[in-house]
Order: sequence, then C-alpha cells, then structure tokens
Amino acid sequence: MNIHLHCLVLDGVYRRNADGAPVFVEVQAPTGEALQAVLHRIITRTMKLFTRKGVLVEEEGHTYMAEGDADSDEARVLRPLQAAACTYRIAFGPRAGQKVMTGRGAMPRDSDFKKTLCADIDGFSLHAAVRCSADDRQGLEQLCRYITRPALANERVQTNAAGHVVLKLKTAWRDGTTHLVMSPLEFMQRLAALVPRPRLHLIWFHGVLAPNAKLRALVVPQPPEPPAQAAVPAQCEPPACITARCV
Repeated sequence: MNIHLHCLVLDGVYRRNADGAPVFVEVQAPTGEALQAVLHRIITRTMKLFTRKGVLVEEEGHTYMAEGDADSDEARVLRPLQAAACTYRIAFGPRAGQKVMTGRGAMPRDSDFKKTLCADIDGFSLHAAVRCSADDRQGLEQLCRYITRPALANERVQTNAAGHVVLKLKTAWRDGTTHLVMSPLEFMQRLAALVPRPRLHLIWFHGVLAPNAKLRALVVPQPPEPPAQAAVPAQCEPPACITARCV
C-alpha cells in the first residue's frame, strides 16, 4: 500500500479573448528543477496539514507522530492495518510484525537510476513523465481508465498449492521482487486498509474543470443532442368510447 494520488492536469491555461470565448495557452514542458520545487512545496504543505490535523507534533525542531485516541475503532483497527501495509508488514495474526513474504523473479535494478521528469525527496516522489496530445483521444481514455482503476487486478491474484494468496506485481521492485505471498487473513488485512472512509470523495475536479467554474460549460465538450423523433400521429379512439352531450 503506497499512498499516492493520480492527477490529470492540463498542460496550459485558459484565458478569455476579446469576444469572451476561452482560448487555450499551452505551456512548455516542466524541467527537473521545476518538479523539485513543486515536490518541495507539496511536502511542506502536507506536513503543515498533518500538524494542523493533529497527526504530527513539532517540538524543538523535531517532528513525530501524535498518539491518537486509543479507544476509537479507527485507532484499534484501521490505523494498525494502514501502518503495517505501508511498511510491508503483517498487522494481526500469528505473523504480526513480520515482513510479507516475497518472490523474486527478476534481476535487481540499479538504485541510482533516474527517470526523466521524476523527482524524489525524503520518501515523497512526483512523476510527471506521462503526456497525451490533444488529438490522442484513445490515449486519453486509456490514461483516464488507468488512474481510476481499482487497487488490484483479478488476473494478478492467484492461490498456490499451499493455500496462500500470490499477488503478482505489475512492475518488479528494485530488488527483483515480482510476487507477494500472503495468507488469506493477511491478504484481507491489505484489502481492509484500502477501504476509503464513508462519505469520502475519491475523484475531485479543480480549476476550469471544477463543477462551478464559469468556463467549464465552454471548455468541456457537451454531449450531442439526441436526434429528434418523428411526431407520432394521434390515434382515434374506438367509436364506442366517444360520447357527446347537447347543451
């Protein structure tokens, strides 16, 4: 469980011309220095948010985790599951505190390998190397499907002869790990850690794409209007149902 956000952003801004119509102004591709600056700002704001929410405590230049309400259901169940998932350990059961069993089927990679348009600072990473052109509608659809996909794919989850759940990783880790091996209970702990809280929106729209943005109706393509149906001639009722009254 690596906590991360998928963000689909426009590579430019919209401005109004003399007639008030929106005009898209494309910007240049970001540089490595710009990504480092953006990631540093994300880290600063995230740490301030956690401190304001009471998750982190800052004292004399040191930052540490705050002790939550030990009597709440979240503190007793969800937080241990999430903490164990982030550290690849088991939360409950006979193997509590131990590392998840792994299987290696690939050669280890060089840890110093750097990807283009990617930044990494103090455990936070920012990946901005995926881009779709304006006329690549199929590529855009595939990207949208990718960022809204569920946490696990059914075809990558199997059981072995011993009854353990074997999860095949989409991409091998740096140390060559290609599979995770868990008991059914350990696998259910991973799934429980991914369940979002009630009434939590998982998809957000910002800027010109926000629901209440003034330019949204002019920027977002509108669905085509349904074709007009031919008028159906009125059918006369049977004569037996016709009545008349003289006045």
